[in-house]
Amino acid sequence: MEFNPQEALVREIEELRTKVAESHIPDDLKLKAGREVLSLQRSVTLNNYDEKYDMVGRYVDWVLRIPWQNESVDTLDIEYAKGIFEKHHYGMGEVKDRFIELIAARNLSRIQTPDKPPKSPVILLVGLVGTGKTTFAYSLAEALNRQLVRIPFGGMSSADELRGNTRLKLGNEPGKVIKGLVETGVRNPIFLLDEIDRITETALNDVMGVLVELLDPAQNQAFVDNYIDYPVDLSSAIFLATANNTTKIATAVMDRMEKISMPSYTDEQKLMIAKQYLLPKLFASTGLRPEQIIIEEELWPSVIRPLGFDMGIRSLERTLENAFRKATRIIVERGFKEVYINRENSKVFLPQY
Repeated sequence: MEFNPQEALVREIEELRTKVAESHIPDDLKLKAGREVLSLQRSVTLNNYDEKYDMVGRYVDWVLRIPWQNESVDTLDIEYAKGIFEKHHYGMGEVKDRFIELIAARNLSRIQTPDKPPKSPVILLVGLVGTGKTTFAYSLAEALNRQLVRIPFGGMSSADELRGNTRLKLGNEPGKVIKGLVETGVRNPIFLLDEIDRITETALNDVMGVLVELLDPAQNQAFVDNYIDYPVDLSSAIFLATANNTTKIATAVMDRMEKISMPSYTDEQKLMIAKQYLLPKLFASTGLRPEQIIIEEELWPSVIRPLGFDMGIRSLERTLENAFRKATRIIVERGFKEVYINRENSKVFLPQY
């Protein structure tokens, strides 16, 4: 059968029209997308059909993939949530209590006002590197059984990264907010706005303007991405933000957030974290057994402070990872049954400065 390009074009357009007609997107958006397909049909005989089809096809595909109605169901078991936070975080009692209060409020609302879900506060976790800010967001997502979208703000150079670019230019796409909804498949994920104090100076004001809209309940129920060009309801989502400090964060943005300061860890707390949290993870990831690598008790102060004082635990984590890698290699290459790390051989396993 001879290939007929005209018939192929008609089939492509009809398939696109059917996708739009059978979708469950909002009615007025369905009309908007239908007009785009009609415009495409009129360009069939023109030389720019391929480009036009690509633009319209990509737009329709993005619109259809947005979860306009689909939501995950929260797990609101307080004891389960406590277990999750204890599992991933040592100490931090005040921070844990605030997240438990958030879950308790949603639990009570489900019972007393099931048709009116509560508006979750926007929590800003402020603290130095390695104090567990980002990890708390993942713990909350696990406790609530919600999907998590992490949007890194470090080095963000344009507000378009959040809000997207106009679809009138070939190759453009929605911003990270809409992409996050599409990736998770639900309209009520947890958005982790990570390191919002690290936006580039040139984009700071514009990005802060988008954040005001995202974090304001009166505005985020109709968030408009430049590419989608249609209001998207984000009011069911939970927003968490992190920052090392607040000096670069606009006052209007700070007014929409509840600030929680993350305390630093003492050496005693770091020792407990290393033994109760970090070592079990390393045994699991490397395959080593506890009896195969032993760290002398007197050496732990050097393990905890390889670079001097550090308020977080990232240096501690890297130090232990390095020691485990070296121990694993020695056991495999030399056939040792165990590796005992003490002051005499510490230069082999611990960083030297």
